[in-house]
Amino acid sequence: MKNWTLALSALSLLSGLSSSARADDALKAAVAASHRTPAFVARDAWRHPVETLRFMGITPGMTVVEISPGGGWYTEILAPYLRDKGQLILAASDPASSSEYARRGAERLKKKLDAQPTIYDKVKLGVFEPPAKLSYAPAGSVDLVLTFRNVHNWAAEGEPVTKAVFQSMYDALKPGGVLGVVDHRLPPNRQFDPKFESGYVHVAYVLRMAQSAGFKLLDQSEINANPKDTADHPGGVWALPPTYTNKDKDRARFDAIGESDRMTLKFVKP
Repeated sequence: MKNWTLALSALSLLSGLSSSARADDALKAAVAASHRTPAFVARDAWRHPVETLRFMGITPGMTVVEISPGGGWYTEILAPYLRDKGQLILAASDPASSSEYARRGAERLKKKLDAQPTIYDKVKLGVFEPPAKLSYAPAGSVDLVLTFRNVHNWAAEGEPVTKAVFQSMYDALKPGGVLGVVDHRLPPNRQFDPKFESGYVHVAYVLRMAQSAGFKLLDQSEINANPKDTADHPGGVWALPPTYTNKDKDRARFDAIGESDRMTLKFVKP
């Protein structure tokens, strides 16, 4: 009986390892897929999508929200990875927004999804226009919320907006659900900019906003760290690639730095 119990335990362990390996292979396949925009692929060396999503604990059967997907850099990876067994929800700009910029962004995203239905046909669109419109997922329905380089934008709108967004992410998650945050990191000894004009954010600010909503810090990683980034560039973080807000001025220097130094934080809803 004892030997039989040990054998069953070993089989269960092997099955778990096999499932994990298959999920990891599927993630690598999504990153390597041919549908990805070549200019996006060029950023992989700085954004480490496999390592970042692995750190966040993603699996193919999850319901995942991507907040403010922008041009769809991560969407191109998440959509095929989750298509068969999970669900991807994009918390995106309101197509009926009073902001022309937001309406154009919503239209571009919709065109992108419609152009490749075999990849994006199961993606759901939710409205994300803080602080008033945050109806992107039913309460308690989500396993994982991801936001990449967005906190500084909310912070620039004021602390009440940031708190409202973090609360919406907390509310959308199931108990035990995870929030993954990546953003441009301001060194802790650098003076806090109340207007967030540089695009860099203190880790302490993100922790405070997350904890005010009820999140607990689960883990943090240096996957997206860049020690070459001094975070004090004319034009802020946008001086660095891929934006180059200063155009050709000091471009070689910014190329040598690469993309920004970034925090990578993982929170849990208790």
